[in-house]
Amino acid sequence: MQHRFLIATDAWHPQVNGVVRTLSSLADQLRERGCEVKIVSPQDFRTVPCPTYPEIRLALVSSDHLADAIRDYRPTAIHIATEGPIGFAARRAALRAGLPFTTSLHTRFPEYLRKRAPVPEALTYSILRWFHAPAAACLVPTESMRRQLAVRGFTNLVNWTRGVDRSVFRPCEPIALNLPRPIFLTVSRLAPEKNIEAFLDLDLPGSKLVVGDGPMMRDLVKRYPDAHFAGAQFGGTLARYYASADVFVFPSKTDTFGIVLIEALACGLPIAAFPEPGPLDVVGASRAGAISSDLREACLAALTLSRADALERSMAYSWEACADIFLEASAAFGSRQAEASYGFAA
Repeated sequence: MQHRFLIATDAWHPQVNGVVRTLSSLADQLRERGCEVKIVSPQDFRTVPCPTYPEIRLALVSSDHLADAIRDYRPTAIHIATEGPIGFAARRAALRAGLPFTTSLHTRFPEYLRKRAPVPEALTYSILRWFHAPAAACLVPTESMRRQLAVRGFTNLVNWTRGVDRSVFRPCEPIALNLPRPIFLTVSRLAPEKNIEAFLDLDLPGSKLVVGDGPMMRDLVKRYPDAHFAGAQFGGTLARYYASADVFVFPSKTDTFGIVLIEALACGLPIAAFPEPGPLDVVGASRAGAISSDLREACLAALTLSRADALERSMAYSWEACADIFLEASAAFGSRQAEASYGFAA
């Protein structure tokens, strides 16, 4: 039987973020293994700009739209990737039809939301717990996140790793940046939840280099004239920026993983970060990075680390392993779904 996966997500192209990278890479892996994959995304519906984040488009979608998509496609497994309008519509449609599904938790949304509005984290976590509770499996990026969510009452949690495209991100020819050494690099969307100021405020030798774009770009350029802003970079050019730096600085306290971490490692670049889920798990017990609640201390310590150790640590991550875990989680209930009637109650 050929597997047909329906993945419902509010995050998709042209957005540039870890969720889109993960789902795109997963879909590629599944198709390479002979599976069919249908992505239900904002591209399929009329959209409106997200309040405070107009670059992100929110789909105008109902559960009936998702019921139609499920009925027409008849997937052998449903995965709900995000807790937005499409995610909520897919959840309701699947529950109405009695169809099992998996979910994934990509973002520390309660902490993210608190950065933008005075919403208690406990309230947001209670909504997320309700959202993910019916899932046969809730896939989370790291063991640290799994433990934190378990304490908050989340169930059916499964660790779901991330990967890196080694044909792109590898030790390569650096860009001649002509900046004073050492070069401390961060690669990020320039938005409040990414905590970029924590990096730019540091008293460090050499140069600070920022690769990325976002709503805070203009403000950060104005406030930090001594920092160097390269804008958004992709593919081989981004890999060359990693190769040009001495330390990769990851100041975020809201990311659940940080794919840029393993991209940096794959280019042989040691990491400096706060002790948060993502960096704690990616660096682990290796000498690929320095973790400290004092980010300046971590940056200076990372200068002493080996690029070879960073590259070696990156080998623990692959998109093949990411797809393996996804398939295993889906297989636990796929046969039940394949036998479902796909009937939707009014």
